[in-house]
Order: sequence, then structure tokens, then C-alpha cells
Amino acid sequence: MDFGYIRVAAAVPEVQVADCAYNVQKMLELAKDGEQKEVQVMVFPELSITAYTCGDLFYNTVLLDAAEDGLSQLLRQTAQSGMTVIAGLPVRLDNQLFNCGVVIQGGRILAAVPKSYLPNYGEFYEKRWFSPAHMAVSRVVELCGQRDIPFGPNILLRSGQVCIGVEICQDLWVPVPPSSFHCMQGANLIFNLSASNEIIGKHEYRRELIRQQSARCVTGYIYTSSGVGESTTDLVFSGHAVVAENGSVLAESQRFSQQGQLLVGDIDISLLTADRKRTSGFMELPLQGWGKQEYRAVVFDLKPCSTQAQMRAFNPHPFVPSAGADRDQRCEEIFTIQSTGLAKRMRHTGLTKAVIGVSGGLDSTLALLVTVRAADDLGVGRDSVTGVTMPGFGTTGRTYNNAVNLMKALGVTVMEVDIKAACLQHFQDIGHDPEIHDVTYENAQARERTQILMDMANQQNALVVGTGDLSELALGWTTYNGDHMSMYGVNGGVPKTLVRYLVEWAAGQYEGGDVAKILRDILDTPVSPELLPTDGQKVVQETENIVGPYELHDFFLYYLVRFGFSPGKIIYMAERAFAGQYDRETILRWLELFHNRFFTQQFKRSCLPDGPKVGSINLSPRGDWRMPSDASCALWSAELEALKQM
Repeated sequence: MDFGYIRVAAAVPEVQVADCAYNVQKMLELAKDGEQKEVQVMVFPELSITAYTCGDLFYNTVLLDAAEDGLSQLLRQTAQSGMTVIAGLPVRLDNQLFNCGVVIQGGRILAAVPKSYLPNYGEFYEKRWFSPAHMAVSRVVELCGQRDIPFGPNILLRSGQVCIGVEICQDLWVPVPPSSFHCMQGANLIFNLSASNEIIGKHEYRRELIRQQSARCVTGYIYTSSGVGESTTDLVFSGHAVVAENGSVLAESQRFSQQGQLLVGDIDISLLTADRKRTSGFMELPLQGWGKQEYRAVVFDLKPCSTQAQMRAFNPHPFVPSAGADRDQRCEEIFTIQSTGLAKRMRHTGLTKAVIGVSGGLDSTLALLVTVRAADDLGVGRDSVTGVTMPGFGTTGRTYNNAVNLMKALGVTVMEVDIKAACLQHFQDIGHDPEIHDVTYENAQARERTQILMDMANQQNALVVGTGDLSELALGWTTYNGDHMSMYGVNGGVPKTLVRYLVEWAAGQYEGGDVAKILRDILDTPVSPELLPTDGQKVVQETENIVGPYELHDFFLYYLVRFGFSPGKIIYMAERAFAGQYDRETILRWLELFHNRFFTQQFKRSCLPDGPKVGSINLSPRGDWRMPSDASCALWSAELEALKQM
């Protein structure tokens, strides 16, 4: 099944200056390695056939003839592989010399793309030898006995959903790179042949430039640069290569390697397409300057790959900051977004007090921490926050004690309202047998708690802070007009996996005190609504045993809402992300439940309280997610049924 991945490679071959035969041989060695790895498109550095640092030898016919002979050898040796190769060499045309990236496949030259912006400062004097792309008169060139080869900077190579654009080194460093226009014309992969030398700190700037361009253009960006074999007369080259996708660096080479390198990555074309469709302004910019040129399309057949995405790692927790991220900075930012939203709402309504239900679970813990931060920011004192614990039929001593102790340790006002008697009275009023532990039994408790919070807020002229998280909203795991409702929901944009991460981080911020100990015990407590009778000690109702693991549901949520991926692709990714943890049958079972609940529970999301968006996904009916409450899940269910038979 095709899930929209393409395998690309940035090659850094060993090189000898002006020795085309040697250079081509080293390029072929990497091409053979790429063929074994099922690479579909491979790019070599700028002027890779001759080497970049040939200087005035570029004037010499012997070198130029050898370069074209080298290209002929590449054509012959790669003809049977089907791999698309982009090589760098000087090309003669219109009594001028152009620094080109030449695209070949199956023994055919598909296009020759000249460099547009030539550096002519410091140590670089390219205008001494080469002409910029705009000075070319002809639109076709003859190379290696092949005629009418498309020539120019405004050429895109298309194969199905894949559209390739080429730019060369300095082209990326100008204010508006050619790749920006390529992508506005449909390119979703940019290959950059480069020869970028090393000075202190340059590689960090270069990596960020590549990453940012991949993000700005919502594209895959494959960059490779000349290695250490280049002349060191005045400069040193490191062989820096990067594979980036939509703002993320997927792979990066080892700099200063004494051997050739092949950096392989799988780019998700369907992910890029999904993001571009969501970015309504992507195609709206007026095409000025470069964009006024007519683009030409070269159609080719992309080599298939039978091991899609195996060069790619899938983060099982896409909402959680990666290990390389600055944890303190990221968590602080999330807390600040949440607390700033709440503080603004309190200022706007003229309220200086907040009421929050505290159960001793993860969600109410995070919401309480955020509310305390908002009170601190407003300077109203933590005692302006009233935390209410409301023990019911399923409350355990562990969660009760954690709730009370946490509130005391944080310095908020503590109140306790036991809901059991009120619920029993309610059951009597509506004629419900309290021995029947059904949805009525459970939801009555949730609604009783919400009524208490709302009435107490009225008493105190306060605002009720909601505790429900994004994962619960996605699954509809919330009691309508119960915990579903509040006056401001601070956790509505935070999924369960991130809630856990944030509480764990908060424990570190309170290290050495009672708060940290309490938070860590809350983290070790099973997630439960605690609505079914218990002996007061053992949790009898673990949420993840009922609706499935939250880490799976958060994974499903991210790729369904963020990119609109199909069930088949989500399973494909989940099997790899959770390899050794969940088998295919388990993933399928919970994905089916997720889709069913996500569609049937939309009505609960259609009337959510306000709350801040924290990450790239939110289910607010006023913003990120607008779906009819009666939308059918039939198409997704049909695909899931088909997947069960595979």
C-alpha cells in the first residue's frame, strides 16, 4: 500500500580536484549503495563531477570535456537502477559556462538547472567563471549526445504527487530563494547541490537556514555539500548534508568525514500536501520577479520503493517535546499560555477569585497548578483560589489525600463537599436504583460536582476553572453538562500524554518540598473517573482499561486531525512507533474505538467553554475543528473493516 513516502538521499562522495574519472567512480559507489537501500532520488554536491575548487581550470576544455564524459558514464552506469540522480557539473551553452545541477534517470537526461545567484565576494569568485541563470539565451541544451534537454532555473520534475525543484548553494542564501517560487508552483521536494565551506558557527546557521526554508515552503529539503577532498588552499569543506521536512531535521551527516557518506531519509509527501491544504495563504502571494517566468514541467516515472518509511522514525508521543528540546523552556511556555489565558478571562470579567474541583487526578492537578500561576500573575493571592474536593462512591483514600494535601501545600483555600448523600437523594427523586451502577449512576455524580462548583462560584463571585483535557474531548470521555462544562477550560488544548509530562516537569520545579512528593504520587496513580463503588483503597475503574491507552489515542488524534491521514496509514505508522509494545490487532481495536467515539461524540465539542489553544491541534468548534455533530463514520469504518481482513 502506498502511504505517500519517497526515499531520498544526500550523497557526499570522496573527491579529487579536477579528476573527473575518480570523482565519478566515487559517485557511482554511493549510487550503488543507494540502489541497495531503494533510494528513489539522490543528489550530489555542487560541481561534484569536477570538484568545486578547480578555479581557472574551469576555463580549460580538457576539464569541461572530461566532465561531460563523466556525466555520460553516470548515465550508463545508473541506467538500469531506475534511480533519479542529480549531479553537479559545468555546462557550456550560448558561449557561456553555467554551474548546473543535471537530473538523470534511466539513461536519460531529464533537465539541466543552472545556478541563479553567483557569490562574488570574500573567498568566492564564481562570476569569474560562470554566468547566472538569467543570462542564458537558450531554453534547451545538448549534453552527452542527447538533444533538446530542458535548460533553465524554472524547471519542475513531476511524477504523480511528487514534484521536484532544484537550486544550487547560494540560491538558498538570498532573501527570496528560487525554491520559494518552486514550491508556490507545486514543488514539494527541493534538492540543493552545494559547496559551502566551514568557518566557526557556519554549520549551525546553515542547518537553521535549511530547516526554516523547509518550514516556510512546507516542503522536503534535501541538501548536500562538498566534502573534505576539496582544495584546502584557502578554505575547508566538511561534507555537511541535511534532510529536512516541514521544519524538522530528519537526518544530518557527520561533518569532516574522511570517507564518502550517504544520508538517507523518507519524506512524507502526503503530510506536506495535508499541511499545504490547511495553509490557505500558501498560494496567495503574488508571483513577482522570478514568478513571472514561465515554469516548465518535465514528467518522469519515479522508481518504486518496497520498504517505505523504514528509514524514518515515528515519535510515539507526538504531543510531547522531543528529548532534544529545551524541556524547561517548552513546559514554561505551555504553562504561561494556559495561565495567561485564564488571567485575561478573570481580568475581563472583573473576577479575582477562581473555583476548581480537585480530584487528586492528573487533569485537575495540572489545572490547579495553572490556576495558582494565574493568581500569582494577577497578584490576588493564592487563597483567592478555592479548591474543592468532592468525594463520591468511588473516591479512594489515595486520591482524596493527594487532593487535600496538594491544595494545602500550594496555599489555596480548601473546601470539601461529600456528594454521596446528594446523589442518593437525586436517585430517589428520579426513581433510580442506586444498586444499578450504570451511566445514570456515574453521570449523576459528575453533574452534581459541576453544580456544586457553579453554585460556589456564584457565592464567591468567582470563575469555575475546567479541568478536562484534549484527549477526553476527542473521545467524548466527559459527562455532558457535567465535567464537560466550566467557565474557562485551561486544559482543553492539552492531550493526556502532555498533561502527564507537564505534571512531571512541575514536580521538578517544586523539588525538595511536599508538593513534589504529592505530584509524583499522583503521577503513579492509575487514571480513573472513580465513579463506581470502592472499598476506599483500590481503584476499580481504570479508564485505559475501558477506552484504551491514552498514548495510542493521542497518536491517532494527532495524525487524524493534524494531517487527515487514513486509518491504514495511521496503523502503518503506529505499528512502527509502538513496535514491541502493541501488536497490530491491539492497535486496530483501539483505532476503531477511537474513530467511533470521535465521530459520535462531536456534539459535546460543539458547545465547549472557551479555553486556550496550546499546540498545533485544538478541537474548539470556534477555531480549529468544525465538524457536523451528525457526520457519518462509514468511510473510515469501511477501511478499518478491510484492514482487519489483511
